[in-house]
Amino acid sequence: MKRSQAPPRDPALLLWVVLARAFDAVERHSRASIARFRLGVTEFGVLEVLYHKGELPVCEVRRRILVESSSTTYVVDKLVKRGLVRRRPSAADRRVTLLSLTPAGRGVIRRIFPLHAQSMRQAVGALPSPEQRQAIDLLRTLGLGAAERHKASVDLEPLAEPQT
Repeated sequence: MKRSQAPPRDPALLLWVVLARAFDAVERHSRASIARFRLGVTEFGVLEVLYHKGELPVCEVRRRILVESSSTTYVVDKLVKRGLVRRRPSAADRRVTLLSLTPAGRGVIRRIFPLHAQSMRQAVGALPSPEQRQAIDLLRTLGLGAAERHKASVDLEPLAEPQT
């Protein structure tokens, strides 16, 4: 009995599947690395962005770490209670709350960030540096293009329910 050949796979769909699986594998590695420090991913993200960017408004921290508003408030509350992050009202606009690292927070992230960075280098180490740079360029182009196409498709009419 002859085995039937599968139809050729659509490269766009295959790219999406491979990209999702690669992201999942690297993200699992990242979560495990961060968990070693007894921090959640969002907590680490807040500490990391404040470490590298300095004092920022809460809304900017939220934008940079890509989490929901309620989650950011909860995480910042926890970090403030632990003495790692400080909140203060902006002198320029009292409606704006600024976040910064406390000396203890700076000490924690200064100690753990290099360890996490090394772990992430290992996670993506299957690709040599030149291929990592190429992947960065390709993925940036893909992301920007997908964002543009999404903006263009927002006004499309919803499709009818599939018929069964």
